[in-house]
Amino acid sequence: MTRTTRVIGVDSSTQSTKAVLVDADDGTVLAQRAAPHPPGTAVDPRRWLDACDAVVGDWRGEADAVAVAGQQHGMVALDADGLPVHDALLWNDTRSAAAATQLVAEMGGAQACADAVGSVLVASFTATKLRWLRDHRPEAAAAVTRVLLPHDYVSWHLAGRHTEPFTDRGDASGTGYFDARTSAWREDLAASALGHDVALPRIVADGAAAYEDAFVVAGGTGDNMGAALGLGLVPGDVVVSIGTSGVASAIAEDPVADGTGAVTGFADATGRYLPMATTMNAAGILDLQARLLGVDHSELARLALAAPPGANGVTLSPYYGGERTPDRPRATGLWAGLRPTTTREDLARAAVEALLCSLADAVDLLASRVGGCDGRLLLVGGAARNPAVRALAPAIFGQSVHVPPPAEYVALGAARQAAWALGGTEAPPLWKPAGTEVLDADPTPFVREAYADLRDRTGAWTQPERTS
Repeated sequence: MTRTTRVIGVDSSTQSTKAVLVDADDGTVLAQRAAPHPPGTAVDPRRWLDACDAVVGDWRGEADAVAVAGQQHGMVALDADGLPVHDALLWNDTRSAAAATQLVAEMGGAQACADAVGSVLVASFTATKLRWLRDHRPEAAAAVTRVLLPHDYVSWHLAGRHTEPFTDRGDASGTGYFDARTSAWREDLAASALGHDVALPRIVADGAAAYEDAFVVAGGTGDNMGAALGLGLVPGDVVVSIGTSGVASAIAEDPVADGTGAVTGFADATGRYLPMATTMNAAGILDLQARLLGVDHSELARLALAAPPGANGVTLSPYYGGERTPDRPRATGLWAGLRPTTTREDLARAAVEALLCSLADAVDLLASRVGGCDGRLLLVGGAARNPAVRALAPAIFGQSVHVPPPAEYVALGAARQAAWALGGTEAPPLWKPAGTEVLDADPTPFVREAYADLRDRTGAWTQPERTS
């Protein structure tokens, strides 16, 4: 009996590594596994390799190819022996905010920066973390000979380090030293950020194999690019993902260079572009509120749905850990409208509304820069399963919301890329998409108006700059 062709898709995210074993012919998920990552915004990247080994394990004997989609931007700085010189600074580590400002100025200002690398640098970008390393850990910076992204590091490990490190144009476009229009590194910008020349991974063409032996390793990509592949996005669609970060993204045929910094001009994993607006605070807003109220997420949802729209005047600015959209790296969370009559239900509802208002702002920014975002609005991510999020989303967004069934879409997109590399075709395989649930509700524009008022009045509230 002929064995079914199988591929592995790996999602090396902020919090965990998840993997799916997939039938390459039709995209059916045969099995899935997960392993946790260490907490924090600066971690030893070798722990990701341990997690990857734990989830891939014996599947290597059952599959023909693998691809990794990983958290974007993270800095993996290696010495001449391929060992980390410092913990990897993740996308949500804001200690490099001042470095971002410096680098943008050195490049000639915001629009010049966007023209060069597709985006205006903020603390999330890899280049800013290299500058922070130069200024605050000079001995470590001097020892760096190679810089990788998280997915590059895991992919190289899966290839047994038998080839030069590799990446793809999608994830590379989030470094701050890559020109997505030409698909070429800006090695001068990487050297300027770190203080000396440094080796960068080779760029693997979309859908190509990076390493071939008995087991094919595809080029991999960033997590957002992987999700777009997994969801089968087409031009006009907007996907809102609610995970550790919140992301609104869309497929575009042409590059975006937004000098305001509101929209990042990333590449996708299919030769097109994936502009997006990203928030640093997303599912964590609900995690914190559940903790403050002493309830689980199910009870948080019940409380939220028991309060009226607008939470009886309670409004939250949810920038607890600083924010990227808008660019307020040292912001703090703020509450307004608290009264003696405020209830637990009001507090729960305000948190859910704030989460969705923040994401609705991101969608509006994306549509204003890209245009043509008149297709489906898809809602994915762990928090999309919360009953209150699902019920309130169409009211806050003011339109129908399409919710695909729960799945590991980043890992599924990586698996689709692996099947593409294995097949050697011009386009990724057409896997039959799962059915989606369409949600509707009466719009509540006054909720967004109250949120916007608080957002605009509290931009000056910040916390001290982090230097270590």
